Amino acid sequence: MAKDVLCEVNNCTYWERGNKCGAEQIYVVSHKGDTANNSKETDCKTFEPEYS
Repeated sequence: MAKDVLCEVNNCTYWERGNKCGAEQIYVVSHKGDTANNSKETDCKTFEPEYS
């Protein structure tokens, strides 16, 4: 399992300093069912916008 998960989406609730993801779990899905050929075919379902 990955030790650190990096994220550059700094308006996410789970974004932490150093572009780290602070979520306890990460949920990534494919646009094409259960497979993906590249990162553009995926989405992070863990993302939650942070409202200031």
